[in-house]
Amino acid sequence: MLLIDLKDKELSQEEVELLEHPLVSGLILFSRNFHDKQQVQALIKDVRQRVQKPLLITVDQEGGRVQRFREGFTQLPAMQSFAHFAQSEQETKQLAYEAGWVMASEMFALDIDLSFAPVLDLGHQSKAIGDRAFSQNIHELLPLAERFIDGMQAVGMATTGKHFPGHGHVLADSHLETPFDDRPKSVIFEQDIQPFKQLIAKNKLSAIMPAHVIYTQCDSQPASGSNYWLKEVLRQQLNFNGVIFSDDLGMKGAGFMGNFVKRAEKAISAGCDLLLLCNEPEGVVQVLDNLNYQPTQAQKERYISLMKRKHISWSDLEKNRDYLQASARLSEWQQKWLEWKALNN
Repeated sequence: MLLIDLKDKELSQEEVELLEHPLVSGLILFSRNFHDKQQVQALIKDVRQRVQKPLLITVDQEGGRVQRFREGFTQLPAMQSFAHFAQSEQETKQLAYEAGWVMASEMFALDIDLSFAPVLDLGHQSKAIGDRAFSQNIHELLPLAERFIDGMQAVGMATTGKHFPGHGHVLADSHLETPFDDRPKSVIFEQDIQPFKQLIAKNKLSAIMPAHVIYTQCDSQPASGSNYWLKEVLRQQLNFNGVIFSDDLGMKGAGFMGNFVKRAEKAISAGCDLLLLCNEPEGVVQVLDNLNYQPTQAQKERYISLMKRKHISWSDLEKNRDYLQASARLSEWQQKWLEWKALNN
């Protein structure tokens, strides 16, 4: 039920022992774990061979500024760029599909189960979100997010909508502090929550990651530790039956919930199935030593459902004409976006 990280580009024996702890279900990889494609493939193979149980291996490979593996991989566009440059609705939806498909294909070729995507936040003003969001317009965001999801699902990758119920309207960065969203409850339900609601209704989301944001007109706790948001709204009102991830409990935005053990306890009590705890090795040890928790059978089944069921080899992928054309098109699109931003910021 805990996803942890690795310190560097090779797996240590101490990390093997942590990953074999009964409370650890998987790991998340970062840029610091990556030198090149060959090295990261070797690292993942080492994890699979040395850890004596199935692990969910994850990464943030959204595209744009949140892409942990770059050299040797498709330069995935920032989500905002699709609607910004596209000449037609058909073109922008095709690009979104290709981005989801190419990203998932490359991650499966590495033997990674899951990339946490897509971002479903409305708007670009948040420091934590910016051009990671598809749009500030729900009618523009929804078809693009759905096509991105279709691309991921065509490969077989589980999808994670984030950051519930919407991080796009707070300026503060939850990596650095706890943001507060003071807007009326009616506005959040009419706008921000709609991408999640509508995609859940279409059975498009395997998992959801809540925000470390306090919505002051709704509840006193951050959504990631809120019974109201996760049990009452997400499970009961929206009928979501998939996995609920906590966002990284090592982020400063989670500090409102207390020390690391308290953060884990609050997230579990609120309804999270899997918890991320990154960049805090002492915090991981504290949680593993002090958390008294046994996942339910339903939680175990949800967790298993996220694991990949298809093998893709890099050699096959690099012979695939559709992949090569889509990869080149996406990389060119992102380069155009970066040039536009440099001139207009």
